[in-house]
Amino acid sequence: MKSNAFFRLVVLIGIVALASACEAQEEQWLQYRSSREAGDIVGDHGSLRLQLDLNKPEGVELPEFKADDPFFGKWFTPMVEKGHLLFALDRSQKGGMYDLLYIDSNGDGQLKDESALEAYRIDQYSTYIGPVKVMFQIEDGPVSYHLNFRFYKSGDTTRLYLYPGGWYEGDITIDGGKKRCVLIDHNVNGTFNDKSLDAEQCDRIRIGEENDQDTRFVGNFIEVGDVLYRPEIARDGAFVILSKADDVKMGTVRLQESIAEFSAGGENGLLKVKPEGGVGSLPVGKYRINDWVIEKQDDQGAQWRVRGSRFSDEKGLFDINENQELELTIGTPIVATLTESDNKGTHSFRHNMKGKDGESIELMRNGSRPQAPKVNIKNKEGTYDRTYSFAYG
Repeated sequence: MKSNAFFRLVVLIGIVALASACEAQEEQWLQYRSSREAGDIVGDHGSLRLQLDLNKPEGVELPEFKADDPFFGKWFTPMVEKGHLLFALDRSQKGGMYDLLYIDSNGDGQLKDESALEAYRIDQYSTYIGPVKVMFQIEDGPVSYHLNFRFYKSGDTTRLYLYPGGWYEGDITIDGGKKRCVLIDHNVNGTFNDKSLDAEQCDRIRIGEENDQDTRFVGNFIEVGDVLYRPEIARDGAFVILSKADDVKMGTVRLQESIAEFSAGGENGLLKVKPEGGVGSLPVGKYRINDWVIEKQDDQGAQWRVRGSRFSDEKGLFDINENQELELTIGTPIVATLTESDNKGTHSFRHNMKGKDGESIELMRNGSRPQAPKVNIKNKEGTYDRTYSFAYG
């Protein structure tokens, strides 16, 4: 009897453990939203500049255009079999702005069966069209996706910019608590699960409170609080699966002790490190430096914050290997430069700050940008002695 009871107990424990594992890795569904102001709503979105061509595409049935010179182009997406969708730009008035858009919204390779979409806003140099709906046929059925277009024309210069018009968001459960999850197609290619060492080719994920703006790169890992998770994101963005990251191979990174925070991104996602005594750790992988932060208080009690970001491709790359320590020589000193240019007797001065690896520097005092620096100019004779203030922007 004791043997049978013990067997049943072991089986019961196994079932509970399996159920817990399944619960931790269940699909958590999100809701799709779209807006012509999607970028302002979700933030941290990318854009594309699309190529335009006056030559008509071969083998494509076209609508009756009003303009004699419509533009044609392709939006590339892995969500359709051909790898792209055709579009055309037309004018409602000859000689006017390009304010009509045809797009192969059903992916059949033709434009004749499409209706013209009108611009909702026109200014001196640009027309705005969107959100433009297209349909993807996936294994589970049709999925909608939205794009926002901005056409720019000034003289002979014509450009077409593309922005995401839709995103996914919703409440998800993590360790028994509710968090808000937002997915953004940052590289505007129709999918929501792109990972890359190039930050511009990574999609974005945000998990936190309702108005939390802490946006991370989509990758193999994501930190929620102090816990590391492995996210699985549906290609079309409809759901996420989060499981705790166990048995992660780690390496050590050594930084200047003055650095309060450091972040790096890649296929592992965007991970933030708060080093202790100049030492922190990251999962094994290849990274690009995202930023570093130094915080200091001066003698008057003011809190200063220096942030370095936007490293060059050559300076920002590094590898983390298992059980090895890597020293990153980032941080101070910061190099301040003053440049002067002369245009027919008019002298212009420019003040700039760069990190020692060429990264951009942001300086804050008590949470705000400090007053711009001044420059004092005087001649050898002392007959000219004036002080000027620089201006931001």
